Amino acid sequence: MLGRTDSRRRLLFLLVVLAIAATAIVGRLAYWQVVMADDLAARARAQTTVRTEIPSRRGEVYDRSGVVVLATTVDRDRLVAAPDQLSQRRRAAVATELVALLRLDGPAAASLIEKMTSERPYVILARDLEPEVSERIRLAIADGRVEQVMLEAEPARVYPQAGGGPDSSLAAHLLGFVNREGEGQYGVEQQYQELLAGQPRVVVARRDINARAIPESAVTTEYGVPGVDLRLTIDAGLQLAVEQELLAAWVADHAVSVSAVVMDPYNGEIYAHATYPSYDGNQYRAIASTDPARFIDPLVSEVYEPGSVFKMLTAVAALEAGVTPDTTYVDVGTLKLDGGKTKIDNADRKGRGTMTFEDAIAWSRNVVAAKIALGLGATTRDAADALYETWTRLGFGAPTGIDVAGEVGGLVRDPAIKTWREIDLANGAFGQGVAVTPIQLATAYSAMVNGGRLVQPHVVKAIGDEEVSTAARAEVMDSRLTPTLVDLMNHVVSEVPFYRDRTLIPGYYVGGKTGTAQIWDPSLRDGRGDWKRDLFNYSFVGFVGRHEGVPELVVSVRINEATPTVIKVGQLEMPVMSFELFRRIATDAITTPALLPDRPRSLDPVPADR
Repeated sequence: MLGRTDSRRRLLFLLVVLAIAATAIVGRLAYWQVVMADDLAARARAQTTVRTEIPSRRGEVYDRSGVVVLATTVDRDRLVAAPDQLSQRRRAAVATELVALLRLDGPAAASLIEKMTSERPYVILARDLEPEVSERIRLAIADGRVEQVMLEAEPARVYPQAGGGPDSSLAAHLLGFVNREGEGQYGVEQQYQELLAGQPRVVVARRDINARAIPESAVTTEYGVPGVDLRLTIDAGLQLAVEQELLAAWVADHAVSVSAVVMDPYNGEIYAHATYPSYDGNQYRAIASTDPARFIDPLVSEVYEPGSVFKMLTAVAALEAGVTPDTTYVDVGTLKLDGGKTKIDNADRKGRGTMTFEDAIAWSRNVVAAKIALGLGATTRDAADALYETWTRLGFGAPTGIDVAGEVGGLVRDPAIKTWREIDLANGAFGQGVAVTPIQLATAYSAMVNGGRLVQPHVVKAIGDEEVSTAARAEVMDSRLTPTLVDLMNHVVSEVPFYRDRTLIPGYYVGGKTGTAQIWDPSLRDGRGDWKRDLFNYSFVGFVGRHEGVPELVVSVRINEATPTVIKVGQLEMPVMSFELFRRIATDAITTPALLPDRPRSLDPVPADR
C-alpha cells in the first residue's frame, strides 16, 4: 500500500503562494482602478472625444474718433473635403472641377489636386474665400458637380482702410496683423493680443471614426470672454495724408524708406505714425513669403545715426552749464583732436570765424558743437559724462515704452564702461557714433518744448469704454530752459535762408533742427567697414504751433538712405528735403479739423503740482 502524497507543509506553501498572488492582483486592480483612475478616464475621453477651442470675437480697432474702423474681424469661408469617401476616379474629377471653380493655376492648382486625390479623411483645400467664390462652390455642391466638400466659416482679420500708397492698408506698421492661429504679430495687434483676443469658448464633443466632432454631442465647458475694442490716438485723416506725403518723398528721393511721426508734446499722444514702403495687412502671407523685413517698423524697431538733430541735445547740456545764446565761439574749418591724431570738419570744410552759440546751431557748425561738448567739463572724461548724462536723461539708450511691439532702446556708449576720446565726444556732439529711433527723437524734443517733461508716447487712447491714463510725466529739465530752446529752434529755420524758404509755414510758428548723417556699412572693404558712398540719412525734428512761442505738435521725419541729386562740399540736396517734408506734414497736422483744442495747452494755467 502506497503512502499518502499530501503534506500539510506543501498545502501551507500553496496557500501562501495563492495569497501572495491574490494580494498582488488585488493591489494591481486597486492601482489601476483607484490610483490611475483619473488618468485612465482621461485617456478614454481623449480616445472618444475631441476638445475644440472656438476663438471669441476679436476686439475691433478704431481711430481716435471711435468711428473709423482700422481693424475688424469678419467670417470668411474655407473649403474642406473628405477625399477618402470617394473613389480615386471621382476624387480626380472633383479636383478638376474645384480648380476651375477657384480659377487656380500653376502650383496652387497642383497643391489642391494633390490634397483632393489623397486618402485623407479631412483636408483644407482653400481659405479666405471671397463671397462670390463661396457662392460658386455652393451651386456646384447643389448641382452634384462636386461631392464630399463643404464650406466652413472661420474668422479673418480685415484692415478695411486703404493706405496712402499702392498695395497698403492704413497704418499697417502701427497695427501689425493677425495670423491664422489668431495671434497678433507686430504693432498694436501683438502688444494688445490678450485684450483683443479675449478668451476662447471651449467645446468638448464625442468624435467619429475620422476624429471629427459629432455636433449633437457637443458640450460647452468654458464660455469664453469676447475681445476688447481699442480706440487709438491716431487721426485717420491725418494718417492718410502723412502716408501720401511719405510716398511722394520716397518716389522723389529714391530713398530706401521714409518715416514720420506726429506727436502731442504735452500728453504723448501719437496722431500719425507711418513709413513708406508700407504693406497691406490683408495680404500679410504673400509679404511674409517674399519680403518679411517689410513688417519691421522703422519708427520704433530700427536705429540709425541721426546726425545734427542731436546738436539740440548738446545745446541742452550747454545751456545747463551756463552757456547763453549770445556766447561766442570761433568756428574753424577743421578741428584737430587727441593730440593731432584725429580731426573733425564742418560739412563745407570752412570756418565762419567768431559766431554766437545760437548762430552756430542754426548754421549747424560741427566744429562749434564739438568745442561746446569739450567745454562741458574740466577734462574729456568729465565732459563725456555730462553729455552722456544729458542723453540718457532725455530717454536715449532705453525704450520709450510706447505701446507697440518690438521697440528697441538704441545704442549710446557709456563713457564709464569704455573711456571716450576727444573724437568720440566731438562726434557725439553732432549725432555720429550714437544710434536712436525717430520716436526717441520726438519724445526728447517734446521735453524741450513742453517745459522739461519727458512724456510717455502712446497710441491707445481707450480700452473699451475706459480712457487710458498715461504715466505721470517725469521732469528732466528746468522748465525755464524751454523758452530759450524754442527760440533757438525757431532761430534755425528763420536765420538760414536755405531752411527759411522751405520750412516756415505762413501764419504758424515753426522751429526745429535738421540732420544729415553718413551711413556706416560694416560689410565694405572686405569686412573692415566703411561709409556708404553718396547715400545719407536725412532727418528733421521740429514743432509747429498756432501762436508765437507756443509749440503744439512735434514732428519727427527720417528719409533713409537717399541719394542726393546735388553733391557739393557742404551741400547735399534732394528733390524733397527733410525740412520740406516736415513742412508738408506739419501743415497737414496743424490744419486737421478737431485735432487740437481751441486753446493751446501751453497757454493754459500751469497745474499746481508744477
